[in-house]
Amino acid sequence: MDKENTTAQPPFERITPPSAGTMACKRAFDMVCSFLGLAILSPILLTVSVLVGVTSPGGVFFRQVRIGKDGKPFRIFKFRSMRKDNAGLKITTGNDSRITPVGRFLRKSKVDELPQLINVLVGDMSFVGPRPEVADYVDLYTPYQRQVLQVRPGITGLASIRFRNENDLLTASSDPNRTYIEKIMPRKIELDLEYIPHASVFYDIKLIFQTFAAVIKE
Repeated sequence: MDKENTTAQPPFERITPPSAGTMACKRAFDMVCSFLGLAILSPILLTVSVLVGVTSPGGVFFRQVRIGKDGKPFRIFKFRSMRKDNAGLKITTGNDSRITPVGRFLRKSKVDELPQLINVLVGDMSFVGPRPEVADYVDLYTPYQRQVLQVRPGITGLASIRFRNENDLLTASSDPNRTYIEKIMPRKIELDLEYIPHASVFYDIKLIFQTFAAVIKE
């Protein structure tokens, strides 16, 4: 009998996913808070929409396909902070010439992320979780790293807080894409995997407040 030609996968540590009850509570929290957030922040959202539209041609929103829970693609929403012809790296550095003057402020203040409340409301994302990556980067994940896809991606999270200086690190690199893939992305994934077993509404609230504190500090 011929031996089956298979490539054995090396063993890796299994990350315990949140329970169904925890996920249901997180989803209820996300739905209520994203709806209230969109309603309360609607004047700011409208003002920023007009500001982006009149200062840079090309539409108000940046939409890009990212990979979400269980590897399902979805289209993420952000306020557009770059020129319409923004072909190039899928990551941005601090001195990226594609970023508009208004976009630079939106990025620094994280206001460009507010439209992701729509993604949270419809269920593509959560307030807290791993930041969603584009397919090209997810394709590089090891089986161990792919465990970050067990939960919905988030607007913020441990990796987002710890790597708020990511653009500075990339700016200092002679090869930003390689630096991201080899140094930054693996560390961010480790932090995201660290979050998953501890995910809960209370922990999410704690990380949301830590995110606000980090933004105010800058």
